[in-house]
Amino acid sequence: MIRILCLLALFFAGLPAMAAGEDASPDGATEAAPPPSPEGAPETDGGDAAYGAFQRGYYLTALRLAMPRAKLGDPAAQTLVAELHARGLGLPKNMKEAAFWYKAGAEGGDTAAQLKYALLLLEGRFVEKDRDRARELMRQAADGGNSSAQFNYGQLLITDQPGDGGIEQALPYMTTAAENGIADAQFALSQIYAYGAGKQQADSAKARYWLLRAARSGFDTAQLDLAVWLIDGIGGEVDYESGFSWMRRAANSGNVMAQNRLSHLYVHAIGTRPDPIEAAKWYILSRRSGLEDYALEDFFQGLTAEEQKAGIEAANTFRSR
Repeated sequence: MIRILCLLALFFAGLPAMAAGEDASPDGATEAAPPPSPEGAPETDGGDAAYGAFQRGYYLTALRLAMPRAKLGDPAAQTLVAELHARGLGLPKNMKEAAFWYKAGAEGGDTAAQLKYALLLLEGRFVEKDRDRARELMRQAADGGNSSAQFNYGQLLITDQPGDGGIEQALPYMTTAAENGIADAQFALSQIYAYGAGKQQADSAKARYWLLRAARSGFDTAQLDLAVWLIDGIGGEVDYESGFSWMRRAANSGNVMAQNRLSHLYVHAIGTRPDPIEAAKWYILSRRSGLEDYALEDFFQGLTAEEQKAGIEAANTFRSR
C-alpha cells in the first residue's frame, strides 16, 4: 500500500509545506529560515534583494523591499510576503494575511504560492474550502516544475481515483518528484515497485533502488525497510553490515520498530558483534513505546542484574537524532 502523507499539519503550524528530505529552495524550502539578525542589512539593487535579505535573516528588510513589488503585482514578492506572514518572521504570524498574498502569488503564476494556496483551499481553515480549485492549482504548480507540488498532486490523483487508474496518472509526477529528491515520492515508488501497482509489475530491484534513495534522504521508514531487504537479500545481494547500519540509523531517529529490530540484530550478532547491553537498551526503548516482544523479554530476563542496569541506564540517556 502506498503511504500517503499529509503535509497540511506542518504547514498550518507555521512551517513551509514540504515533503521529507527535499533540499532547501525558493519553491518549497524545507529548512528553517536563518535566525533573525539585527536589521540594517546592506541593500542591493534588483529583484533578488528582498529574497536575499530573507535568506540572511533580515526579515523586516525583506518585507520592506518586497511589499512595494508585491503591491505592483510581482508574484515572487507576493509569495515572499505571504511566507513572512505565515511563519511569523519579523512580524506577528497572520494566516489570513498570508492567504491573501498566497492567492495573489498563485494567480500570478508563482508555483510555490500555487502549492501553498492549494493546501489552504484543501484544508478550508483560513479560506473557503475548494477542492476543485486546489487540485487545479496543484496541477499548475506540478506542471510548472515544483517538486513538492508534483508529489502532492500525485497524492491527490491517487486519492481522487483509487486503484490502478489513479496510480498510472500519478506515476509520472511521483517519478519526477522522486528524481528531484523528494523522499516521500521515493518511498512511494518503492512501494509501487515492491508490490506492483497500476500497470507496473513488481520489480524488487527497482523497489530497492528507490528505498535506498529515500533512506539516504533521511526517511526513517525507508531506512528500516532497506535494512530488512539488505539482510534478507531482497532485490539484490545480502549485505548484513549495511543492513545493520541502516537499521541503527532508523533506530537512532526514533523509529520504534527499528529499535526493536536492532535489538534482535545485537542479540543474534547480525552485521555486528553481540552486545547484550545495546540489545537491552534498544529493547527497553521499543518496549517503553508500547511494542511488546516476548522473545526479547526472555532475553532481557536472562541477563545479569548488572547488564540489565546498564541497559536501562543506556536507554535513559538515549536522545533521538
